[in-house]
Amino acid sequence: MNNRKQQLEAFSRLLDIMDDLREKCPWDKKQTFESLRHLTIEETYELGDAILNKDLQEIKKELGDLLLHIVFYAKIGSETKDSSSTLTSRFDIADVCNEICEKLIHRHPHIYGDVVVADEEEVKQNWEKLKLKEGKKSVLEGVPKGLPALVKASRIQDKVKGVGFDWEEPHQVWDKVQEELQELQEEVTAGNQDKIEAEFGDVLFSMINYARFLKVNPEDALERTNKKFIKRFQYLESKAGELGKPLKDMTLAEMDVFWNEAKKM
Repeated sequence: MNNRKQQLEAFSRLLDIMDDLREKCPWDKKQTFESLRHLTIEETYELGDAILNKDLQEIKKELGDLLLHIVFYAKIGSETKDSSSTLTSRFDIADVCNEICEKLIHRHPHIYGDVVVADEEEVKQNWEKLKLKEGKKSVLEGVPKGLPALVKASRIQDKVKGVGFDWEEPHQVWDKVQEELQELQEEVTAGNQDKIEAEFGDVLFSMINYARFLKVNPEDALERTNKKFIKRFQYLESKAGELGKPLKDMTLAEMDVFWNEAKKM
């Protein structure tokens, strides 16, 4: 492993390269906060895939891509504000680092102060309380509006738990799931589409909440199932190809044979 001096040298090298690219590369010169945004989101998902695959080499690569984006944003932030920008002040990578350092120190009084905590739950509760003291009007202000709905539901539940709004026992959450399923079935029977959608959303929200009590990340769990389904379906496609028979011409019983083979594999 690299020592601290080598780590700092590597980071400095990246900053130097970023300076060169911003000055000399036609593509890098044109980039803005807005043009990089969708690329950053893609890189984040690619990192997520690498983590689920437990691929350390790929995780290292994707972390590098994300680090490049952070450095890129800081570089753009350090440049002179033009008339079309809504930014009120410039910043550079040192400002970014110092900002997060100050936040971490402030929000970890059990490390950098005299606060005593018993476990990680108390740490999370203190974190939310400190954010409210910093001027936030709601604990839910920190949940990005653009998050995918499943991830957003999980973050919402984490946030409100931090201020004590939570069930006491897992069986209470499971009872709530059963209640929501019953209400969904009633609306399905009644055939009211708007209410069916509303109740379906309640079922999902309850299941995501139950996942938290089971210490399961619902996003990770669903993505693992996605990957499992894709692998099995592609096996089915390959077997159909070996038979020279399009899937649409196969019966469900024929497909099921290969599907079960894939499950055993």
